[in-house]
Amino acid sequence: MNGLKSVFVTLYMLAAVSITVFAVQRLVATQDVLTWGGVLLVFAPFALVVSWLMVFRNMPRTSARFPGLIVMGLIGVIAALRGHSLGGSVAAPVLSVLGFLGFLAYDYWYSSFRGRHSEVIEAGQELPEFELVDMRGNAVTPASLTDKPTVWVFYRGNWCPLCMAQIREIADEYRQLEELGVRVALISPQPHRYTKSLARKFDVSFDFLTDEGSRAAKQLGIAHRNGLPAGMQALGYASDTVLPTVIITARGGKILWVHETDNYRVRPEPETYLEILRRNEAAV
Repeated sequence: MNGLKSVFVTLYMLAAVSITVFAVQRLVATQDVLTWGGVLLVFAPFALVVSWLMVFRNMPRTSARFPGLIVMGLIGVIAALRGHSLGGSVAAPVLSVLGFLGFLAYDYWYSSFRGRHSEVIEAGQELPEFELVDMRGNAVTPASLTDKPTVWVFYRGNWCPLCMAQIREIADEYRQLEELGVRVALISPQPHRYTKSLARKFDVSFDFLTDEGSRAAKQLGIAHRNGLPAGMQALGYASDTVLPTVIITARGGKILWVHETDNYRVRPEPETYLEILRRNEAAV
């Protein structure tokens, strides 16, 4: 199923951008605003959101279901169908209906991690032992990182714009985390060179770590088999990645809080981490 999702998201995003361009061309050529404007309402908003995310990488989360895009898509389908009934192109309503169904599949099927729950990382338990690689290429384990309260952020990789925005957002709260004496460990199964590249972008004393072969993610029950969008393998990323996860541990490694998102576009805010840490001040 994950393999199908991987192919679907790549094809749908490419289709959204391509058909948006095509619809603009047909709108200009035919001046049929109702018919081709309807197609644009289905595809263009999503294409613009994706383009914004990819280019600016400043949006760490979105709404869970994009209600505004759903409404615009419905209006677009109705407009394209009405335009066709008045003599407009038959291709427009076909594209709009398929595009709207594709968006619903992306919104409710692709974006969701239904039923995810790891029994290995529940609050109150000790963080299990696993092995990561630090910036110098040395192996490190939780035992060497739990001398302080720690926020563990498992992210998919530099290719994921939401992950990059999430890390930037946490970096913006660096001072407050430092004042609380908190360590931040950022962990991804991506190639180590990408982790090193990311570390150079931020002037913060976070631990940038690589989970080679997703071994730690598998031990913790948060691995995402075939979670990489199809085609990204050409940049050196492995098909298997990690489900976005945040774990907060007290000094010594006891788990205080876990966030296992069931939608890759929904991430906790740094203020949530700070609230958990302040609330558990006696434990840290």
